[in-house]
Amino acid sequence: MRKINFPMLLLAILVVLMFCFVGIAIHYGNFWLIILFTLLGFAFMGFGLKIRKTNES
Repeated sequence: MRKINFPMLLLAILVVLMFCFVGIAIHYGNFWLIILFTLLGFAFMGFGLKIRKTNES
């Protein structure tokens, strides 16, 4: 059984939460929060992919 990588798991949960917050911001109609949470979601996702790439090499 593989050991769970908790920092990457928490980062993945954070990315999912950011995109859930986008849905909540759409519900409230707040344009600035939609942009903020979308950018944060993609930024955290890119950060996680960068970490994974450096760990593999």
